[in-house]
Amino acid sequence: MEGQILRRFLPASRAGRALTVGAALLSAGAALAPAGSAAASTVPASRHTVDYVALGDSYASAPLVPTQVDATCLRSDSNYASLVARSRSASLTDVTCSGATTADMTASQTEGVPAQLDALNRGTDLVTITIGGNDIGFSTVLGTCAQLTSADPTGSPCRTHFAGSGDDQITQAVADTGPKVAKVLRSIHRRAPHARVVVVGYPDLFPDDGVGCTSKTVPLAMGDFAWLRDKEKELNSMLARQARHGGAQYVNTYTPTVGHDLCKPTGERWIETFAPETPAAPVHPNATGESAMAGAVKAALARHGRH
Repeated sequence: MEGQILRRFLPASRAGRALTVGAALLSAGAALAPAGSAAASTVPASRHTVDYVALGDSYASAPLVPTQVDATCLRSDSNYASLVARSRSASLTDVTCSGATTADMTASQTEGVPAQLDALNRGTDLVTITIGGNDIGFSTVLGTCAQLTSADPTGSPCRTHFAGSGDDQITQAVADTGPKVAKVLRSIHRRAPHARVVVVGYPDLFPDDGVGCTSKTVPLAMGDFAWLRDKEKELNSMLARQARHGGAQYVNTYTPTVGHDLCKPTGERWIETFAPETPAAPVHPNATGESAMAGAVKAALARHGRH
């Protein structure tokens, strides 16, 4: 089973695209529960319950976080959507999938995985979505950063590589992704015209103060931590802006997770390192991180709206 999991993280696997970083360092993770097919996981509905559809990438699906319920998409029944649904007794259709991009909202991501927006209909009440990280190639960026570290561990070789010419490639990628997110939001509203749409941002991955923790398990150069932090903030700002203009609500999961980044020790760390010690994919939320994201979503839903 471990070999099967690792193969899913290789670049040749579309579902593993977001998980390429640190694949060779993975220890045995969560056991996969029998998945059957790549169909959506659901919470049994009862009369008058909220019809909730969860969309998004690996930060929404929670790869390797126990218990995995879909082996194709590496989806956990303890991802933030499942926790939110249980707290609200909602009927959940969870089609989140590791490696997803905005293109996978309207087209099949891989064999047996339908377009995520196919889960929507006129009866959908609530939609959450986390998307954009794979569109800007963030996992590939991290892999490149890790490879460059040995040449200049105290410098900022990654920033030099991607932004040294004066044009920041990642900033441009974020800008290019904005219209794609806007298009996805329009499609959601068209397919689920009565739904409340919530764009869930990415949690704090790197130290917010910019102080690095270069090590074997976090192979990033000291000077690149602050730059990577800023790139994530740019991505979240873009998502917030698109949500505002696209008739959706934005949930900030960054602020509630500050102080629990991948540099913190086990027990305080909600984002795992390149070599996870707690079941999770590299540089992804562990179960506590997903719970924190769920808390931010639940608080936002409680503050605003009818659902």
